[in-house]
Amino acid sequence: MKQIKSEQLVSLLKQQLNEEKFDFEFDKKHDKLRLNHKKIGKGMELSLPGILAKYNDKQGAAIDEVIYTIEQTFNAMEQEMEQGFQAISQIYPVIRATSYPQASKEGHVFVTTEHTAETRIFYALDLGKTYRFIDESMLETLQLTVEQIREMARFSVKQLPTVYKKDEVAGNIFYFVNANDGYDASRILNESFLKDMQTKIEGDMTLSVPHQDVLIVGDIRNETGYDVLAQMTMHFFAVGIVPITSLSFIYEDGELEPIFILAKNRVKKEQEKQ
Repeated sequence: MKQIKSEQLVSLLKQQLNEEKFDFEFDKKHDKLRLNHKKIGKGMELSLPGILAKYNDKQGAAIDEVIYTIEQTFNAMEQEMEQGFQAISQIYPVIRATSYPQASKEGHVFVTTEHTAETRIFYALDLGKTYRFIDESMLETLQLTVEQIREMARFSVKQLPTVYKKDEVAGNIFYFVNANDGYDASRILNESFLKDMQTKIEGDMTLSVPHQDVLIVGDIRNETGYDVLAQMTMHFFAVGIVPITSLSFIYEDGELEPIFILAKNRVKKEQEKQ
């Protein structure tokens, strides 16, 4: 299968996009590409390693996915510029890595909520085929408080469909939520869904959000399962367009605990028994 480098990927994206509409800024040092839309004066930044990994796995289909995401994002920006927020009907929570920027390029601070040491909750206006993060400068226009936004998002995530695929590896069961609606990882916040899944679990229940477009629920029944889970999440983390974390969590009593902490506690308990 043909492997390409960042420069070749940038060239492929330029061929697919209308160069009259965009300015392209390739940051070779940080392996990023920034697209600036000339008409609306706004842009977006692409991290190239994740797209490269996906291209080397899926070839042209990966480019099609990226182009679709770019076009829908800028279409939404144009819609917002022309119509404002009156067409907005839903607000959803969006999971991101804690390293994700907490302010827009214009310096407006996003509305967020702490989640875990690895993840943070952002809030988004749903624009149909894409969404826009809510920042503090938008609150007055939306006529909403931060707590109202959080409450609306909690309600909205419960309405999302939770269809999943099931797979078994070495005696362990894995459930994959992959609706590709932009909110797959957000379903980790749907407490009723998690409690329902818990009734199916015979071993340790794990939750993983390696990238934006997947939630993995694990039923880990033996030690091999943890090795399988680690390899699986690392792979998903590497190929995701919007990576979040390769670290998984144990779900117990409504709480999320990083697996490496669980492992340390188990070792400590074994030592205490001796």
